[in-house]
Amino acid sequence: QVQLVESGGGSVEAGGSLELSCALSAYLFSLCGMGWYRQAPGKARELVATISSDGTTRESDSVKGRFTISQDNHKDTLFLQMNRLKTGDTAVYYCAAGCRSGALLPDKGPNSGYWGRGTQVTVSS
Repeated sequence: QVQLVESGGGSVEAGGSLELSCALSAYLFSLCGMGWYRQAPGKARELVATISSDGTTRESDSVKGRFTISQDNHKDTLFLQMNRLKTGDTAVYYCAAGCRSGALLPDKGPNSGYWGRGTQVTVSS
């Protein structure tokens, strides 16, 4: 069974930084596209950043230049480094994997994919 476990969320002032981590089985990196999504209260879930099995990355326009997705195969971990945080970044952040192919994950989320339970990020002004 595939398990994804997020950590690293918390509260920070605008302009600050946080790093999210997602623990998962290392073999998934070679088979699956991975990504981070977020959902703010009253809003639809949205893609934040995604990485394919060959290491290609893509970030959403709203976080480009501020957030970076990366993976550490030795530590079996997917990361999301978040810099220059804004109040609009406040949301629950979810780690996801799509293993039908190793492609970048779609905006709506992977078909028949795997999800973590989420970690709260709160940015105050």
